Amino acid sequence: MPLLLLDLDNTLLPRDAAFRAWAQDFLAERELPPGDLDWLATIDGGGYVPRSTVLSAAQRRYGLDDSLDFLLAHYRRGINSHIHCPTRHIDALRAARAAGWTLGIVSNGNTRPQLEKIRRTGLGPMVDGWVISEEADCIKPDPLIFEIAAQRCGIAPTGDWTADTWMIGDHAPADIAGAELTGLRSVWLHHGRPWAEPGYRPTLKAAGLPEAIGQVLSARSAPGAGSGLRAGGAARRRTTGAAPGSPRPSRDRAAAGDHSVAGERPVAGDRILPGEHPLPGGRTVAALPGARFGA
Repeated sequence: MPLLLLDLDNTLLPRDAAFRAWAQDFLAERELPPGDLDWLATIDGGGYVPRSTVLSAAQRRYGLDDSLDFLLAHYRRGINSHIHCPTRHIDALRAARAAGWTLGIVSNGNTRPQLEKIRRTGLGPMVDGWVISEEADCIKPDPLIFEIAAQRCGIAPTGDWTADTWMIGDHAPADIAGAELTGLRSVWLHHGRPWAEPGYRPTLKAAGLPEAIGQVLSARSAPGAGSGLRAGGAARRRTTGAAPGSPRPSRDRAAAGDHSVAGERPVAGDRILPGEHPLPGGRTVAALPGARFGA
């Protein structure tokens, strides 16, 4: 069965729109200049700047007496009240399901906020499995996180599993580079941006998720990923199986489908950084800001 893996923020869910809605509320509640919306959106960095950095900067700019913990709690409640999965995205997922595709989510970020978004938006029942970088102890573009996702969706990441697997995402260094390294075909959601990475390219480009899923369904018989892949696919593939009940290191436990957030590993400074990965042309992805910080 073919497998379609999808990024969460700004792919399945319009995360940046939810942030701007929260920021509008934040400014209005405190009678702050509404024109500062763009300032907040800029320092947010699409969710790749730590939340503590964003809110501390707001504290200083506006001379707020609220504690950072209070502002963080306010932010979490606020953005979650605005996050949603558009009907057209749900319809596209249903179309893929009706066409026989297995669906999975691969998200960089901290476990609790990402899992809460999956649950609050109703995405959980729409997909066969998901993996979040913090609880899996690996991060896109590492091929291991895609292998974990496949296994959680009921597909063994062995043999030629990559031949029938696609990745859709908006963040080139995480989603598209990760697909390239793993040997997957990919669709990049450009959101009106030009492609800027010279060392690798997506298989296809799309303006939004419904178009991307439509392209994948139409291209099912297209050739596999290019032969220029390095350090991806079978060449790097790692096994993750173990006998039931046997002790596992954290990565194997994640591959086994343990989605529990109990006892999740805290990440210093909320920051999650991937290791270095070779790409075609001798380039590398190193110290990539690939995880959204609490979104």
